[in-house]
Amino acid sequence: MRILGLDIGERRIGVAVSDPGLRVASPVKVLDARAIAGSSALRQIVEDYEIDQVVVGLPLSLDGTEGPQAQHVRQVVGELADLLGLPVHFYDERFSSVEAGRAMQAAGLSERQKRGSVDMVAAALLLQGYLDSLRSTGVDETRDTD
Repeated sequence: MRILGLDIGERRIGVAVSDPGLRVASPVKVLDARAIAGSSALRQIVEDYEIDQVVVGLPLSLDGTEGPQAQHVRQVVGELADLLGLPVHFYDERFSSVEAGRAMQAAGLSERQKRGSVDMVAAALLLQGYLDSLRSTGVDETRDTD
């Protein structure tokens, strides 16, 4: 079993995948958000990695409420759910992009180098958080919760 992680933004979508044992998330690619609705690239990733479920970062505000960006993500996810035909789960992604940027800065990457990769690193961080939460709560990751 593998899980696909998506960090959905206005312009770009970061993509990450888990290993089959659901222990490690790895960044894969950044896709153009404007072309995602009919994206054969996303379907190809699902096929290539034999994805069973999708986890999408939900950008909640600091007080835990959903703002305009969270509503945008839910709208995009509605389209993607139809496209992929897989169970989709939401995971609180507050600060994932900030954390990704800091990690990449600590690794010595320039702003230009970070620009092309921060979204997929953010997707990997949110997916890793989700995988860790599955293990810590003992939740059966194969069940459809959202």
